[in-house]
Amino acid sequence: MSPGLLSFDTIDWIVLSTYLVVVIGLGVVMGRARRGTGDYFLAGRRMPMWAVAISLLATSQSAATFVGGPQQAYLGNLTYLVANLGGLLAAIVVAVFFLPAFYRQQVTSIYQLLGRELGIPAQRAASVLFMAGRTLASGARLYIVAIPFSLVAFGCLDSKYLVLSILLIAAIATCYTVVGGIRAVIWTDVLQAVIYVGAVSIALGLLWHKMPLGLGELLATLRETGDEQKLSIIDVRLDVSQPYTIWAVIVGLSLFNLAALGTDQDLTQRLLTCRSARRGSWSVIASHLIGWPVLALFLLLGLLLYVYYQRPDIMQAAGPGYLIDDSRRVFVEFIMHEMPGGLRGLMMAGLFAAAMSSMDSALNAMASTVIADFYRPLRRRLSPDEGEETDRRERRVSRWAVAAWAAAMAGVAVGCIFWQQASGQTLIDFALGVMVFAYSGLLAVFLTAIFTRRGNSISAIAAMITGVVAVLLMQEFIWKPWGRELQLAFAWKMTIATGLSFAVCCAGKRR
Repeated sequence: MSPGLLSFDTIDWIVLSTYLVVVIGLGVVMGRARRGTGDYFLAGRRMPMWAVAISLLATSQSAATFVGGPQQAYLGNLTYLVANLGGLLAAIVVAVFFLPAFYRQQVTSIYQLLGRELGIPAQRAASVLFMAGRTLASGARLYIVAIPFSLVAFGCLDSKYLVLSILLIAAIATCYTVVGGIRAVIWTDVLQAVIYVGAVSIALGLLWHKMPLGLGELLATLRETGDEQKLSIIDVRLDVSQPYTIWAVIVGLSLFNLAALGTDQDLTQRLLTCRSARRGSWSVIASHLIGWPVLALFLLLGLLLYVYYQRPDIMQAAGPGYLIDDSRRVFVEFIMHEMPGGLRGLMMAGLFAAAMSSMDSALNAMASTVIADFYRPLRRRLSPDEGEETDRRERRVSRWAVAAWAAAMAGVAVGCIFWQQASGQTLIDFALGVMVFAYSGLLAVFLTAIFTRRGNSISAIAAMITGVVAVLLMQEFIWKPWGRELQLAFAWKMTIATGLSFAVCCAGKRR
């Protein structure tokens, strides 16, 4: 059984508090450099390519990777590393086809492209679907980071403390997002990426120092004792219940990442802050190339945590002397029991960095969608005049939109306390699977708009509904080949739902 968690030392609270003050302060400074709502949402298209790449990496990995990555390798193996292949394939397609189309149209919200190709109703339906899906997905990530925060701050995972943790984290992320806009989001993401990669590197170094065997001996021992599957990187099985087989990665996860990078305002928005489509394209590709070694750090950490806690025959006297009864808390247990004061605070700062780098961008993206797709068209119909007062009014509405979406995410995160436990999924699979509901229909509509001359508002809306319904029905679908019961992995749900939605969207004739 797991022992009670050690409390933070004073130095730990100082480190964590300093990090939070610096992040909020950076948001305030970036807010002072802002010039109008165009700058608030696109940073005047003046962001450097390397900063955008790091920001994209920080957002796409998030707290789900910080907590769920080690859990994935702790419970399973290293096949999640191959998932980045799907991301790289998708990044190339986005760089070659999607981003040039967005830059040609000079959009603030990527759904404006759908409005110009398929009609305004399609644009607004896509915006609504994105906001609903992003609220669900970001709420799930917020729940994930509340788990270690609750353990550290309150020493348990009781529901009431998880709720309180969710509200505190949401409030902090909202503060600097409201003030600074996308410029603050990108620069704080750069800082936060450095912090969380540094934190996991230190944790990996300390854990490796505790291993009684060298790397070669450790790998040989795992193979000789029947644990060679822990070292698996490529899974070639034809098993539709497994999300990270090579087939699921090439097909399903490529589609999933294509939806994330090309149809999700949360990630795509920062690619529009570069000076040109070419710079944005290099940013998205660079982000995924950087992401491979970073993800490898988290998975290697999880593998070593498995050896440390589950293989006393290997650890011998160097073992921890206690067991972990909840895989969600394995990394946090190691931080709190095995790390000295000061480093514990740095680890929690890294966790906060991973969490807020995804939440802040989601809040800004959803606010930009509200303004570009709903508020601005309505305001122009009622009052076509432009000016400084109009710009101030848009900024005020943007801030209220950020606060409203933060409240919605917190509500979803509270619901996830019970949803994830009932699903029985790992934290990574849970976080990824939530967004499939929106991604399948959105991707189908964008593929139709960019690559074909088919589709209209009616068929686009029907396609988005088809995607949601198809994924919902497949939640309970059990495939029974050769007498076995297998539930479809989220990658295959994405593939099937996207194919159905694409067929529905293409059924309409474009005007």
